[in-house]
Amino acid sequence: MRNEFPHEDGLIYLNHAGVAPWPRRAHAAVAAFARENITRGAADYARWGEVEQRLRERLARLVTAPTTDDIALVKNTSEGLSLVAYGLNWQPGDNVVINDQEFPSNRMVWESLAQRFGIEVRDVALDGAETPEDALLQAMDGRTRVLPVSTVQYGSGLRMNLERLGRACRDNDTLFCVDAIQSLGALALDATQISADFVVADGHKWMLGPEGLGLFYSTAQARDRLCLLQFGWHMATRLGDYDTTDWSAAASARRFEAGSPNMLGIHGLDASLAVLEETGAARVEQAVLNNARHLIARIQMEPTLSLITPAEPHRHAGIVTFRANGVDAHALSRQLRNRGVICAHRLGGIRLSAHYYNTVTSLDRAVDIVLTIRHDLAREK
Repeated sequence: MRNEFPHEDGLIYLNHAGVAPWPRRAHAAVAAFARENITRGAADYARWGEVEQRLRERLARLVTAPTTDDIALVKNTSEGLSLVAYGLNWQPGDNVVINDQEFPSNRMVWESLAQRFGIEVRDVALDGAETPEDALLQAMDGRTRVLPVSTVQYGSGLRMNLERLGRACRDNDTLFCVDAIQSLGALALDATQISADFVVADGHKWMLGPEGLGLFYSTAQARDRLCLLQFGWHMATRLGDYDTTDWSAAASARRFEAGSPNMLGIHGLDASLAVLEETGAARVEQAVLNNARHLIARIQMEPTLSLITPAEPHRHAGIVTFRANGVDAHALSRQLRNRGVICAHRLGGIRLSAHYYNTVTSLDRAVDIVLTIRHDLAREK
């Protein structure tokens, strides 16, 4: 399957937690769709709808949803989170519990509620308790309406115990909103097993798809608690019946899709997920974890590198973040990119995020380049 990723010679792509490269098949699907648009326009629109439905089925399998009725297509994770945050009927005294390691999208939307509605936003430090789950659960009470949390924290790579959090939310009648962007496509996820009310994720990271298209999963009970924020033809119960004036919102998650779908993105993401499905979810997950653990072990062996990501097997996924002692991380990151190691600068260190197709040889080569650049930068000081 590595043939699906024809990277330039010398390029080591380790930024799947940022924006991932497409597989060859996604490029072919998008190119074919573009060619169809200039030669036939929308003459075959019915077939496009079949691709859309197939993508919903793939996404339902990806989160182990009971039915495609639980799947909506959104522009991005931020839109999905906003559907929850602004769809709820907030009351005085309500609160939401967030944490200090979340990506800005999973902080800003909740913090905006305090400005708009006076909702209490409890910002928890995950390092302040015996476990990160303890820190979150100790901040909850009977007025906690939502617990939003990422499956894996974008900077540190910390992996959360979702089953424990989901059980606690269910027992407390708190909605459990899971941002799965840093694991979906890399690790298996069963939305029902973790008692998730909502799962949101963009397709352009571990799912290997184009930007501009994401997943919004909701249970029937949870979506009934949300007011609709936008309206249009695509969310109607009788989809395609343009003459009726007696319309109602679909009972399915399609009620959150107001207008025309992103057909270009749908063709690309459908092809990307086909590659992951053919490889097999278990095989992909094991390869991602093996790559992460190889990087962790290698970093721990180097005295000039300090690991940030938790080394415990149950506490990390595909992200491995570390600091190179004594050098500026920005300068190191720039030079790594100049040398063909595509990575990210996070938490004052370097974040590497290898997918299933990355080889151990390429990972070792990346660390060797880190050590060489770090030596040169330290000597210049």
